[in-house]
Amino acid sequence: MNKRSFHHPKWAPDPAAPAVELASISFSYDKKPFIQDFSESFCAGSITSIVGPNGCGKSTLVKLMDGLLHAQSGSALIEGIDTHIMTARQRARRLAVLPQASRPPTMSVYDLVACGRYPYHGHQGNLDPEDREKIEEAIALAGIERFRDHDLRHLSGGERQKAYIAMVLAQDTSIVVLDEPTTYLDIKACHELMSLITRLNTEIGKTIIMVIHDLDLALRYSQRLLVMDKGSNVMHDTVEEVLASRALESVFKMRIREYCSEEGIAHVLFPHQ
Repeated sequence: MNKRSFHHPKWAPDPAAPAVELASISFSYDKKPFIQDFSESFCAGSITSIVGPNGCGKSTLVKLMDGLLHAQSGSALIEGIDTHIMTARQRARRLAVLPQASRPPTMSVYDLVACGRYPYHGHQGNLDPEDREKIEEAIALAGIERFRDHDLRHLSGGERQKAYIAMVLAQDTSIVVLDEPTTYLDIKACHELMSLITRLNTEIGKTIIMVIHDLDLALRYSQRLLVMDKGSNVMHDTVEEVLASRALESVFKMRIREYCSEEGIAHVLFPHQ
């Protein structure tokens, strides 16, 4: 399928539809029910963090959105279109997913970012001027011009993650899904990466959905939170409403206290006694 064919009217996004919608999704591992009758929608133009204890289903939800896992029942829709009627490359033109950190491949930063153009060409396709323009734009947005020709393996964790973000940007989708983007990063790198993610949302209008373990980062940088526990949707609302409900405290068995200073607002967590 060439670049133009994806703009056929049947693939036109529904402007009234959520960016991503999960409708009565049920999924099992080895015939053991894990996620049952799960329904939720993610607003276009927002930053939504999916939070919850380990093993609650956060990454499974991402894989269901991306079509890497297939639900036993229910449907996943991207901009109002059922993912079941799309091929992997068609989905990848609407929704870009950065999975959890893995061992970096042996390649330059530029070549990694160029991989983001795969949905338009496949593995053997040649880059055309439009592709190269998208790659350059992504490198500039991620702020990684100075090591564009470096071996990915020789970068710091924060630099490498920015390179992966650039690859996702080169994919040129309106929706970006990040699965634990701050894993293995030091504190400074975490905040730099989250600031970049915020700019992608506020400056170029990307819809961001991310799985994240650090609650303080989620609370600082998100507009909405989806709280999960044991494969279920506990609450999905604005950060302010979720905090007021104490849903996070209930799920994590922690007390959350807000700390305000001239630099901004932070959240301190204390275990229940």
